[in-house]
Amino acid sequence: MRFNPFLDAIKTYESGKDIDLIAKEYGLKEVIKLASNENPYGTSKKAKEAIINNAHLAHLYPDDTMSELKQALAQKYDVLNENIIIGSGSDQIIEYIVHAKLDHTKAYLQCGVSFAMYEIYAKQLGVKIYKTQSKTHDLEQLYDLYQKHKSEIKVIFLCLPNNPLGECLDASVVFEFLEKIDEDCLVAIDGAYNEFASFKDSKKHINPKKLINKFSNCVYLGTFSKLYGLGGMRVGYGIASKEIINAFYKIRAPFNVTNLSLKAAVAALDDVEFVQKTLENNFTQMKLYEDFAKKYEINFIQSYTNFITYFFNEKNSTDLSEKMLKKGIIIRNLQSYGLNAVRISIGTAYENSKFFKEFSEIF
Repeated sequence: MRFNPFLDAIKTYESGKDIDLIAKEYGLKEVIKLASNENPYGTSKKAKEAIINNAHLAHLYPDDTMSELKQALAQKYDVLNENIIIGSGSDQIIEYIVHAKLDHTKAYLQCGVSFAMYEIYAKQLGVKIYKTQSKTHDLEQLYDLYQKHKSEIKVIFLCLPNNPLGECLDASVVFEFLEKIDEDCLVAIDGAYNEFASFKDSKKHINPKKLINKFSNCVYLGTFSKLYGLGGMRVGYGIASKEIINAFYKIRAPFNVTNLSLKAAVAALDDVEFVQKTLENNFTQMKLYEDFAKKYEINFIQSYTNFITYFFNEKNSTDLSEKMLKKGIIIRNLQSYGLNAVRISIGTAYENSKFFKEFSEIF
């Protein structure tokens, strides 16, 4: 059977390995997953209660206005309901961006290594892709490419902090960069991990209200999959001008987020104690990963997320990942990004101690 030729250029997205399958394959009693940047402390108590208490709604279509969650987000960010669109994960908002602004005659711009779904959605439409030589966000290189190909580039993706590398720009330099971008170029600020960056360093904080009020061509992306512990519920959102949101709604399928997911997200926003605990523990534990890397002379970029990336010279990341898998610890091999590196989600104190013990033995 013949398929559209653009599929030949697309690499299938590699999701995290399943715990139960790994346990069966290697005959393991315990498997620790440190590969998908999920919240190691699970889901907040309030969110769990919301799921249980609203289980009777499972047979009904959700409220397609999603007004309750929009209102909660509007209060959090001091924006209007009409500035918000809810998606099945922030990935879906990325898809809206690509379909709203790009086609085979246009291009998008990103740094050298960033979230894989930008490229996957773009290649589905035959979109041209420009990347900087720098793997991290180098705004000079980004602007040079933008200037050189301005007639083609209609979308710029800035992942702040950057997945899978963990680095993050100061908000002030991002705003300076945005000043130089034409109004017809849509700039997406992917803030999937921005709460972590903001906690670690306030200079990294991107304020969605300030962003969209100052730049009508920008959209801010957020998610409940990381900090809020709702990866399995698939809830993300975009914040932008009414004009941009209205364009996205023309692409959105109805009832794209479930009843239980919406209720859980509203409750998760209200669980301030759970959020604070997650942030504090994350960076306390990350310091141990930094110390471990220094001890074994492993290169890493300072991370503003809930993961850290280790880079290797002599060791092979695929070999290391496979050996860890056999020991019951799942980490993310980054060979698919062209990197001899692994990304490790920051787990609980127990999970991290297991990682250090097993990784030091094979390293």
